[in-house]
Amino acid sequence: MDGDGESRPPGRLILGATPLGNPGDASARLRSALADTPVVAAEDTRRLRRLAGDLGVVLTGRLLSYFEGNELARTPELLALLVGGSDVLLVSDAGMPSVSDPGYRLVRAAVDADIDISCLPGPSAVTTALALSGLPADRFCFEGFLPRKAGPRERALAELAAESRTMVFFEAPHRIAAMLAAAVDVFGADRQAAVCRELTKTYEEVRRGGLGELAAWAQAGLRGEITVVVQGCSRVGTAEPGELAAEVAAREAAGQPRKEAIGGVARTHGVPKRTVFDAVVAYRL
Repeated sequence: MDGDGESRPPGRLILGATPLGNPGDASARLRSALADTPVVAAEDTRRLRRLAGDLGVVLTGRLLSYFEGNELARTPELLALLVGGSDVLLVSDAGMPSVSDPGYRLVRAAVDADIDISCLPGPSAVTTALALSGLPADRFCFEGFLPRKAGPRERALAELAAESRTMVFFEAPHRIAAMLAAAVDVFGADRQAAVCRELTKTYEEVRRGGLGELAAWAQAGLRGEITVVVQGCSRVGTAEPGELAAEVAAREAAGQPRKEAIGGVARTHGVPKRTVFDAVVAYRL
């Protein structure tokens, strides 16, 4: 309530996109929001203070941490501030909140509470990497981080075997070699891709080529924030089961082990390995 005992109208949730690395990419609207919003929820308050310093912005509002570890507990607190009439600016370490970063839960809670939400658009590693990749960008899908363990990761990639759109992934530097090797197994060594590292930063690097070439290159180890862009499948499930089985039989006759033959046929036709295996069983070839 205000000084007259009347209820204040709800505040507004503001989603602010922050630079990926270069502070010069911060928008004028973000600078203004950082200076004026009474509550700022940040994934890492220390990094936000550094960004504010780089921008010459004085943070006058209350600064709260909002990261994966406290997102569940802090969401009700931030929602209460919004309901009580305080505007809240939500920022992640880099890029747009909610996109593989904390934010979705608060946005969902604000929607359910009929809180006004606005967005300060800006940098995004997804679209930046897509534009730099040289791969088709008219249709794409964002897959975020793949599972950390080998089995679930391979299954997740297998589900994308027939995906015709360009695919964008995030990956940690200590898992990038394993991720690319798994992608070779599912998509094939010749599938075109791009590995984008440290976007907009001093040591920005974009490496383009076939997945096999990129997987070999990554074995030496990579550092920094990494976004991977992979071309979609150009042949999506056009072969009949009999054709799939016949191709496996032909590969086996040429000396290829059945498991390897099934994987190769699946990659060629952009279908899951299970589809090829079922075709082989059905035709008993």
